[in-house]
Order: sequence, then C-alpha cells, then structure tokens
Amino acid sequence: MSDGPDIVIIGSGMGGGTLAAALAPSGRKIVILERGRKLADSTEARDDRSIFQRGFFRPKEEWFTPEAEAFNPGNYYYVGGNSKFYGAVLIRYRAEDFAPLRHLGGTTPGWPVTYEEFEPWYQAAEELYNVRGDASQDPTEPHHSGRYPHPPVPDEPAIARVRARLAKAGVTPASLPLGVDIERWLERAATPWDAFPDTTGAKMDAESVGISRALRHPNVSLFTGAQVTRLVAGADGRITGVEYDVQGERKSMAAPLVVLSAGAVNSSVLLLRSADGAFPGGLANRSDQVGRNFMNHNSSAVLAVHPLWRNDAVYQKTLTVNDWYLTGGPDGAPLGNVQLLGKISGRILSATSPIPGPVAGWIARHAVDFYAMSEDLPDPQSRVTVQGERIILDWRRSNWEAHELLVGKLKALLRRAGFPVVLSRPFDRRTPSHQCGTTRMGSDPRSSVVDTFCRSHDHANLFVVDAGFLPTSAAVNPALTIAAQALRVADHIQKKDFAA
Repeated sequence: MSDGPDIVIIGSGMGGGTLAAALAPSGRKIVILERGRKLADSTEARDDRSIFQRGFFRPKEEWFTPEAEAFNPGNYYYVGGNSKFYGAVLIRYRAEDFAPLRHLGGTTPGWPVTYEEFEPWYQAAEELYNVRGDASQDPTEPHHSGRYPHPPVPDEPAIARVRARLAKAGVTPASLPLGVDIERWLERAATPWDAFPDTTGAKMDAESVGISRALRHPNVSLFTGAQVTRLVAGADGRITGVEYDVQGERKSMAAPLVVLSAGAVNSSVLLLRSADGAFPGGLANRSDQVGRNFMNHNSSAVLAVHPLWRNDAVYQKTLTVNDWYLTGGPDGAPLGNVQLLGKISGRILSATSPIPGPVAGWIARHAVDFYAMSEDLPDPQSRVTVQGERIILDWRRSNWEAHELLVGKLKALLRRAGFPVVLSRPFDRRTPSHQCGTTRMGSDPRSSVVDTFCRSHDHANLFVVDAGFLPTSAAVNPALTIAAQALRVADHIQKKDFAA
C-alpha cells in the first residue's frame, strides 16, 4: 500500500475530471482509471457524415430494455467521457430546482442542500471552465456571487435576427452560458461544436480543463484502456480493491480512498456487479436505491423553417429561452427550457430522421434548430439493473404531458416569429439526454445511496461523483452542476481524513 496511490478515481468525465483537478494540488498520489483512450485529432472529428451517419466515435455497445430489445445507448468512452461531445452548455440549475417543485407529472423531492449552500461552487466551476455568459439577460437566473469569466459567445448575424424575432414575439431570449473559445474552435474548421468532439482544447470539457489541469501535477497519473470490472469490500465495509482489465489482462489496485465517476448508468452497474456475500444486493446498496430513480430529460428537436430565408449560421448554439421554465402550464406548472441546437446539416438531418437526403439538405439550409427540454421526475421503478453481462435499462419516462405542452408553446412562438413551417421530433433512449439519478444523494441512508458530499452511506472510503448523485434532473444541462459538486466534494475530502 505504501507504493500505491492515495486516491483512485474511476472515470475521467465531468465528475472525475473536475475532482482530479481540484485534488491534484494536495500532493496526494492520484491514479485515474479510464476505460477509453485519449481522442486523437482526425478528419472525422469535424465531419458530420462520419459522426452522424457512420457513428465513427460511438462504441459498439448494446444495452437492453426489460423486453430484451437491444439498443445502442449513444454514450462515449474517451478521456473526458461524454463531455468530449457535449454542447458545452454550462448553465446553473435555477434556485427553485433545489426545493420541492410541483410539475404536471408530480412533485420533485427537492435537494438535501440549498441553492445558497451550493452557489459558491457554481461560481468556482464557472471560473474553472472559463464560462462565457451574461447572467443579467435571463430573468430566471438565480443569484450569482460573481461575474462570468468572459462575455457571452456572440450571436452570428442570422441568430441575431432570430433573437430579435423571438423578443418581438413575446419572450425573453438570453445568451447561453457556454464553455467554448469560439475563435480557437473555428480555427480548426467552420463547424458546430454540439456533438462534435474537441481535439484542440477549444471546447472546455472534462479533458481539456479537468484532466489536463490535473496532469500538470507529478502526483497524478492517468491509465487509459483500463476498464474497471469490480470493487472489492473488506469485512469492515471499506473498499479494499479495484479490479480492472487492460487488453484482456486482469489487474487490481488498492487505495485508502476510491472515487467512482463512471457515469450514472455505468457507476450503478459496477456497484451492482460488485455484490458479494456480505453485500448480496451490490455495494453501497443497503437502501436498495442503486440503479433506481433513473432520469433522462424529455427532449425534442424543433426546426423552424422559412422557405424564403436562408440560415447561414455555422454554429448557432448561443440562445436560450426560459419563459416557461418555472411556469406556463396548467395552474402555473413548469414546462421546461428551450435552447438552440448546434446547426443541423442535411447529412445530420437525414441520418437522424426518415427525411431523404435532398429534402433534408433543403430543410437544413432554411431552418433554425431548437432543443426543447423538460424535467423527467425521479421514480424508483425507473431503473438500471444487470442480468449477467447485460445492462438492462427500464426507463419510465415521466412528465411527458408537460413536454408536449412546451413543444406546443415553442411551435406557436416560432410561427408568431415568422416561421410558417415548424417540425418536431422527440429523442428516444438511443440519444442520451443527460442520464442521471441512479446513486442519488440524501441525508437518509434508507432512501439514498450517498450523503450530501457523495460519500457512500455504506462504505467509509467510497465516493460516487457523477450525474448519478442528482436528486432531480431539473430542465437544464447538468454539466456545470456536476462540476460544482465535484469541487465541493474535493474541498470536503481535503478537510477530512477518509483513509483512517
């Protein structure tokens, strides 16, 4: 043990990468185990046909429904995790999301911490990830203790016209908080960044910020191609070993502190597969909550088309509308968030819909592309389980009525804004829309997996820091919230001695 690491972090996504960056200055010996490889630059990285039609970067992986239907879940396994392909939206949950909130589909449980407690960590995460934004534009924006590090990414001319049209139609468009150095991004190629991998450091993701910052310290090591298969618990419940495979060779590692950051689904799968005689239901699972409360945002693509207007934007993803975030439904129920997608090309549209290529190309040239997102509520029966080598995802979508109302309001808005044709298409389980909730945090060990600092209730030296901890999904992108919690957890770890 004396020559081994002090901390093992499993996974290099937004949770693990940010945590590693925050813990690295402590001098503790840290090993990061990542099942994927570092994403090398290539022509495919900026080629829409390779990404959307050929699925060049998607792993050949199958999960299953309870009915044994196989599907490719669309997750990515590279250094930096799914953040390598994310839309770089680094937005805070609204303050109201931290308290119980009544939706059409039910009432959320709220969080075991308040927005006020969490806010300093949001500020720290925005500074770490060099977020570009303007908090004054959005009336739903919660209190900020500081400013964004940079002004917002500017609208392209076509999007500036859309912003004006939306405002005239009666809503309050605001700049999306983004983690993108737009000049540097466009130097590599004139493409969107949403779903395109970053290979130049222009997109602020878990590798370009978190992992790269951590690796500046000689006490941090990154092992790639290392897929963790099992955690081993001792008689006292402490995690005594991490087993992993490298090119078919079984290896093991031990550390006084283990952090699991493999993603909401894969972290719960690993805990369940680590069951033993003392923990027959899996590790960290005396509450029987591991894998439960799976949430995935209710999401739809909405295309506003004008046959006489050509959208010459390159990236376009700079606007959000939150007028219906906290109200707008029957009796004032919340509906959700609207934001722009990265610019959809004809190739992307034909690859993700039944629209033939030539028609898809015409639509793409004349469309502005929106993303409507509504909250999916926690449900213990919406869950991840394992059957041998199979991962079973029983996603029980909730609050769909609210999402349909949101899409309807957005379509009506876009028609008022001068777009005569508006098309929509919901995303299904093959398109991950912010998977979360499977290792929820809480103060009561009977109903949660980890405490408010993501420490397992059952294992004194195990933390689970990824989207699994989220008690609610809210209706905005979760990356900044995960990063903020990782910084908060790192601060807690450094103030305590969990090796004892």
